[in-house]
Amino acid sequence: MKFAFLVAALILLGIRDDSPRPAIDYHQHLLSPSAAALGSLPNTFTARDLIALLDAAGVQRALILSLAYQYDNPNKPAVKEEYAKVKAENDWTAQQVAQYPGRLRAFCGVDPLKDYALEEIARCAKDPYLHFGLKLHFGNSDVNMDEPQEVAKVRAVFQAADQHGMPIVVHMHPSVTRHRPYGAKEARIFLSEVLPAAAHVPVQIAHLAGAGGYDDTGADEALAVFVDTIAKHDPRMARVYFDISGVAGLGHWEDKKDQIAMRMREVGVARILWGSDGAFGGGMTPEQALRAFEELPLRREFQTIYGNLTPYMR
Repeated sequence: MKFAFLVAALILLGIRDDSPRPAIDYHQHLLSPSAAALGSLPNTFTARDLIALLDAAGVQRALILSLAYQYDNPNKPAVKEEYAKVKAENDWTAQQVAQYPGRLRAFCGVDPLKDYALEEIARCAKDPYLHFGLKLHFGNSDVNMDEPQEVAKVRAVFQAADQHGMPIVVHMHPSVTRHRPYGAKEARIFLSEVLPAAAHVPVQIAHLAGAGGYDDTGADEALAVFVDTIAKHDPRMARVYFDISGVAGLGHWEDKKDQIAMRMREVGVARILWGSDGAFGGGMTPEQALRAFEELPLRREFQTIYGNLTPYMR
């Protein structure tokens, strides 16, 4: 009797005990004391904190993307001994995931424009908890894809990751704060000048090629370039995935539900990875992100997306 009452209550809340849940959150962050201070946030966010939220959402595992690239963010205060802090942040992330090796996996973070980028990639490639992959954030690192010199540096980083067998998660959208150009042109530059340098490893493009929400028309223009390239069976897209983190639930996304779902189908749901992004600093918890995502007009696609398993999470 009590069980029947519980099931009825869950249904009323919109939560069914038999509803499919994602096996993996493909876009998560932790927050060290140093990173919290850098971002003027009052609290840290540890692996233990995340595990509790994953359990509440019924999610088994998560990919942790180190925030080490934040230490040279031009929109934050300058830090002394920058590279030392980058290494310390990556190492702290490694120490955190080491507490839950069966559930958490970490990617090393670095700014691709820095002189120490290749050195840090090589260092992470030897670490038992960081060798799984690399996280890049073009927005926080102020990468401008219209600058050939910067494109060359990014290409070198992609090539280094490829040589070390490290898959890449890349936040492609450039700085919103600095109003860097972004759209079809920049996507084509990435496709022709950068992506081929990592031809042997998977590449996960974050936030459905945007920066969160789906209000930015440039993000849709960029995604349309990838959609067209996929439709042509271009081999450059053979190992490319897109995570959906931060899209549903932010901005005026509800007005664009049909467009988001259409783009996901055009990309191919086998390439779509569910993620919820960091649950701190105003971010959504995995449960909140899951509820927003399930408001998209998808049907059977949910089950496929929730079961997608990339080589770097096997």
